[in-house]
Amino acid sequence: MGERAVLILVTTGGRDDAERLGEALVVEHLAACCSVVPTVHSIYYWEGQLQREHEALLVVKTLESRAEAVQEYVLSHHEYELPEVLQLTIDGGSSRYLDWLEKQVAKPGR
Repeated sequence: MGERAVLILVTTGGRDDAERLGEALVVEHLAACCSVVPTVHSIYYWEGQLQREHEALLVVKTLESRAEAVQEYVLSHHEYELPEVLQLTIDGGSSRYLDWLEKQVAKPGR
């Protein structure tokens, strides 16, 4: 693996929204794989009011060089006014999987 892999976590209003975003990111080769956790329970303050929401979590696996493009895509296609988009560096893992990830995102001839 030549380039550092990252995870980008995105909460969405529901499973359908997460799947729509994830599929588009994979089709565009911005992500090697996206996983959807269909239900997470989020608790936060918004405009001074305590909120409790059922959301879905989209886990995007990509390369550091594509992370900005992933975030731009998510922000321009997300339904929320202020979507949660968090990037985490992958410091280790299966070298075979990480090699596969890199090949999926860095496809020649795009």
